[in-house]
Amino acid sequence: MNIVDILVIGVGLSMDAFAVSVCKCLAMKKMDIKKALVCSLYFGVFQALMPLIGFLLGSGFKNVVSSIDHWIAFVLLGIIGINMIKEAKSCDVVNDSMDVKTMLTLAVATSIDALAIGVTFAFLKVSIIPAVSIIGLITFVCCFIGVKLGSVFGEKLKSKAEIMGGVMLILIGTKILIEHLFFQG
Repeated sequence: MNIVDILVIGVGLSMDAFAVSVCKCLAMKKMDIKKALVCSLYFGVFQALMPLIGFLLGSGFKNVVSSIDHWIAFVLLGIIGINMIKEAKSCDVVNDSMDVKTMLTLAVATSIDALAIGVTFAFLKVSIIPAVSIIGLITFVCCFIGVKLGSVFGEKLKSKAEIMGGVMLILIGTKILIEHLFFQG
């Protein structure tokens, strides 16, 4: 897996958090830079942390499944992508609270997919520290932009972002499968 793949996965994974950031902005009485930074930091940290946890879990059993790792990557990325597309819905569940409990809940909920990606990274022997750093940074930037754009474009932008993220993950999974089946013997 190369840097472009990691960048695309980072953008794809960040779309759930981006969409929630847009919704957070819609729910805020007044959007300010501090709230945008706090929101972005929560999502960025958890999008980096979850694939690291998944990688550590996946590393424990990667030798057992190394002959089918490309299929696992394809299926996991496909399922995550399809779920993101299906779940492109309204901002009704997001409120204006920025308390720790609310933000942790949102950050964990939007980063569960990243846990599965981390397992996939273990199978594909991805250099995990650069990968999770890139994913966390991309998510931070996307969420900051999401909070800012949420005040301008709102609901229309949210569902399109989740659909785009889902399509990106499906395409990366397909690319991994094709590369392994046709170009690596």
